[in-house]
Amino acid sequence: MQRRAAAIYVALFIVIGAASYSLVATAEAPHIEFQNPAYDLSNGDSFEVGSQTYSVTEITAEVESGGHGGGSTLVRSGALQYTNQSARYTETWENNSTVTIDDTEWTVLVSGDENETEFTLREDINETTILEQDPNASNEMVTHNGKQQVVLQENGSEQLVPASEYFPEPQSQTYSEGNTFEYNGNETTVAAVTTEAVEISWTAPRTNSIDVANEGNVTLGEQKYLAHFPDNETMKLTQDYESYRTQQEEIETFHTRESGLWGVSILSLLAIVFLVGFAYMPSRY
Repeated sequence: MQRRAAAIYVALFIVIGAASYSLVATAEAPHIEFQNPAYDLSNGDSFEVGSQTYSVTEITAEVESGGHGGGSTLVRSGALQYTNQSARYTETWENNSTVTIDDTEWTVLVSGDENETEFTLREDINETTILEQDPNASNEMVTHNGKQQVVLQENGSEQLVPASEYFPEPQSQTYSEGNTFEYNGNETTVAAVTTEAVEISWTAPRTNSIDVANEGNVTLGEQKYLAHFPDNETMKLTQDYESYRTQQEEIETFHTRESGLWGVSILSLLAIVFLVGFAYMPSRY
């Protein structure tokens, strides 16, 4: 009688366990999907948001290890690129530093006045180049009576000319805050003058990159989008956050029920083992 009752319960638990396992094995897990995204993109595609044009420069899929036996996960991501046609650039010139403008070197000169709003660019005379280009001049100067002299050859004889008289007077240009001048092909503005440095600024195109994570937010202009990578070659951008939240809840509910069914299958198997073991225990009577 004991074994007969155990057999009935074993059969019952086999049916329950098999049914729950079959549900787990045949159930198809829901996944995030957007039928009408704002943008359906592939690598190399361009699209516009407002007046700005963006390009998809990269779509990647990498397998990342969970570590400590945690398994591997496929991680998809992408990158967008756009050009800001009027980006602001700045540069700081320290006092007494040398800058190059139109292939000419200049020394930046700022006075020590705290209220100073002007600075001067003084041309750097390349004495070595001038001497090398003069066939009548020696490439090296000499010092005579404490002053540097240029050695010139005239009519077979040497002549000493003071360096201050031989070399041209350096040019100088003075600018105030707010003044503009041409620098590296850009119209440049004197933004600020201090006792230690000069800050200049200009506008020019600048290329920027935006990293995009799967199911992450990305802001383009003033618009926020949710990014989704359904496969290794496609990026979708949507603003349907309500649908996304609904699908997330469905996925969570599915996994909760799946875990429950796995629990039923495991408990059924354990119950079968215990019932069989108890049924074949020797009777004390």
